[in-house]
Amino acid sequence: MVVILHGLAGSSCEFIPTAHALEGRRVILVDQRGHGRSTTRPTDTSRGAFVADIVCVITAETSEPVDVVGQSIGAHTAMLLAATRPDLVQRLVMLEGNQGGGTAEEHAALGNYFRSWTVPFASRFVAAAALGDSPLKRAWVNDLEERADGLHPRFDADVMQATIEATEEPRWAEWESIEAPVLVIYADGGMFSEADKSEFVRRGRNVQRVDLGNASHDAHLDAFDQWISAIHPFITAR
Repeated sequence: MVVILHGLAGSSCEFIPTAHALEGRRVILVDQRGHGRSTTRPTDTSRGAFVADIVCVITAETSEPVDVVGQSIGAHTAMLLAATRPDLVQRLVMLEGNQGGGTAEEHAALGNYFRSWTVPFASRFVAAAALGDSPLKRAWVNDLEERADGLHPRFDADVMQATIEATEEPRWAEWESIEAPVLVIYADGGMFSEADKSEFVRRGRNVQRVDLGNASHDAHLDAFDQWISAIHPFITAR
């Protein structure tokens, strides 16, 4: 079984094409708390709460270890899961993820960006004009929730800020403890410097690295064929 975890302010819908590309494997796409069709305003946005949710999903669905795929903050959740519950994780794929970090100022700026959206949007056309045209922004527009007064994002800006703030503490000890095979995937237009990437891979125990060209932090959306070519042999290997 494969469990896939989306990034901050995303949802499981982004990974439906990935699930189809992994034909022959049972794939579970999770809307993490505060996202998608999960609870919009969870009382607990700690990293431990996110991990506990995935533990519940896995143990409810199978008694065997699974392959876990995560992007961005979903990769961070998957990493902590592999560290704290190694019995549940067979293999780990991290797309544009790391041990955590960032500053309070950066995280506040992200929250302010989401708060700047002029919601509700009158239509998806209006939302697209306001947000811009990129694979990620198209995913946001497609996932808007229709309510009586218009279209709303399936996440709350304050919850997104609190969720990303919980990653400020670097979790090197957890990363360095993981013994399961790990595939780390970076995009040339992603979030991390070469020094960041090299240190992260060096400090892992059993890590393969793949780099994607002409791709962004959301490479599963804008470099899909490369993304699938990278993960398919790793996930389907026996």
